Amino acid sequence: MQNTAERNKLSCTVVNVNKYCFDFLTEEEKKLVEQRQVTVEYKKGEIIAKQGTFTTHILLISEGLAKVYYEENYKSLILRIAAPGSLIGLTSLPLNQNVFQYTASAYINTTVKLIEIDIIRKLILNNGQFASAIVDVLCETSIQKNRRFFCLTHRQSYGKLADIILCLASNIFKQDEFDLAMSRKELAELSGMSTESVIRTLKHFQEDGLIEMTGKSFKIIDLNGLHKVCQLG
Repeated sequence: MQNTAERNKLSCTVVNVNKYCFDFLTEEEKKLVEQRQVTVEYKKGEIIAKQGTFTTHILLISEGLAKVYYEENYKSLILRIAAPGSLIGLTSLPLNQNVFQYTASAYINTTVKLIEIDIIRKLILNNGQFASAIVDVLCETSIQKNRRFFCLTHRQSYGKLADIILCLASNIFKQDEFDLAMSRKELAELSGMSTESVIRTLKHFQEDGLIEMTGKSFKIIDLNGLHKVCQLG
């Protein structure tokens, strides 16, 4: 796999530092969080959080994958894929921003822990290390979005799709061979391409010996080559 510097240049998702926030809580604080949370299972395609609705809970992805996207005028832009350990809803922590700024839906069957947002606010005020970790998550997410927008606006189709494949392998599945539960249409949405362009580009990647693909199964054959395409494409 790629080293940390290379991985952090990818754009499709945030590196999952989120889960470590709760390591800074005391045992009493952890018990409080457990008492004020519920676990909900969502089927593929179900809405987890809806843009514009009041944020009553911060969402912690426990299992599965969630698509986080911004909606406007019947159009949408995928911001990131939330993997296990990711927190959704942190932008609603300020009292004057108490609605979800984006929509999140389950890419596959996904388990989510819903933690009361007022408890998170209280912990931020009372536990400096926890607050610092939350700030780190917000900064990392902001950096990831900047890279994603750069990728969408300045890379050609080859570079966009190479970026997404590398990112899924490194940050989501954490291996070079994986089964992708997304359709070609969903992969197109994530990479900012048409479905036809994704199919055509994947075929070129196979012909160039960069990947092997059978149905939903992906295998990266030439990691360095794919990374060069990502940077130059």
